[in-house]
Amino acid sequence: MVEIRQEFIEQAAHLARGAEVLPGGIEELAVKLQHAHDTNTPLRAKLGMDPTRPDLHLGHTVVMRKLREFQKLGHQIVLIVGGATAMVGDPSGKSETRPALTKEQVQENAKSYFEQMSKVLDVSKAEVTNNADWLHKMSFVDMLKLASQITVAQMMTRDDFAKRYADGKPIAIHEFFYPLMQAYDSVEIDADIELGGTDQRFNTLLGRQIQEAYGKKYPQMVFLLPLIEGTDGLVKMSKTYPDREHCISLTDSAKDMFGKLMSIPDTLIVKYYTLLTDVPTEEIHKIEQQLKDASVNPRDIKMRLAFMITEEYHGKDGARHAQDEFINVVSNKGIPDDIEEVSGMKGKGILDVLIELKFVQSKGEAKRLIQGGGVKLNGEKIADMAYVLEFEEDVVLQAGKRKFAKLVK
Repeated sequence: MVEIRQEFIEQAAHLARGAEVLPGGIEELAVKLQHAHDTNTPLRAKLGMDPTRPDLHLGHTVVMRKLREFQKLGHQIVLIVGGATAMVGDPSGKSETRPALTKEQVQENAKSYFEQMSKVLDVSKAEVTNNADWLHKMSFVDMLKLASQITVAQMMTRDDFAKRYADGKPIAIHEFFYPLMQAYDSVEIDADIELGGTDQRFNTLLGRQIQEAYGKKYPQMVFLLPLIEGTDGLVKMSKTYPDREHCISLTDSAKDMFGKLMSIPDTLIVKYYTLLTDVPTEEIHKIEQQLKDASVNPRDIKMRLAFMITEEYHGKDGARHAQDEFINVVSNKGIPDDIEEVSGMKGKGILDVLIELKFVQSKGEAKRLIQGGGVKLNGEKIADMAYVLEFEEDVVLQAGKRKFAKLVK
């Protein structure tokens, strides 16, 4: 039995914060870390990315931040662009077949991904590769060998496949190949660690099984990280819900990022601190206790959270300006200093104006916003869906808490 030194137990505990580490937890991870140090062979930590959309959100950064911790400890991170897997579409957690992407879509989205990832990781020191380089070269015999490593019964233990089958929804055969392709990536790049969200449990653990089948003596460990809910506190952060404005994108302005963070429900404060900041665990425990104290205003704790996260992506000046504007607009019920002036809106219906100003994405969203009392003209709520804008002097249109426009004649 190898004696594990304290420094590697501490490293493992730090890396495991907020994550489920499989199969052996902190102790097995500490052994891996110690062996990597003693043999001067950095661990290879893998993250596969299917660039299905051009932008990233804070939910993506949960895994990226964990990769950064491995990077800081001197380990090699391997970023795999899913040039082949994205053309299949990951069915994980989906109730229907995912649309496949073209090669051109994958390339364009991947370029955007790396630009945004560089806000979190040192991408220049990462090993970046594309699984199309090996998967597209596999022969039919190679694919048969890979497919023979798992049974249909095993594949059907995946929650999404099992549910779709029970509901009578179709499952295309090519979807079975997605987890196999992702697993084979771990063979090709010789992964020691694979990171992913909790929805990747089946795929990442299959990577261990496929590595063993292809002769790896010590297969990869798996880090599963929670999926974080968006600002509505109900649905995981995702671009699939464009009308919820619940998704905090890395491309959001400092003002929007700060405002969205201030709008999260209090129940998410500790989770966001744990997964999206470097605040020490002991301090987070204190925050939990403070939130139970009726004399403490959760808004103040949330304000610090919003500042920290916004600062990481927009710098201290950007965060400070966003905070000042939030206090002015929301707390003091003021109007932003940099409000946009828009002409040509007189005589138009309110639903069309909201869409034209890009305050909403659809008339359905506009109607819901009006029903909730979120649309105001010079501070007066608009309740009529058929309201037509008529004004003789400049007016301020407000949609929600953060969107304003000065309508001029």
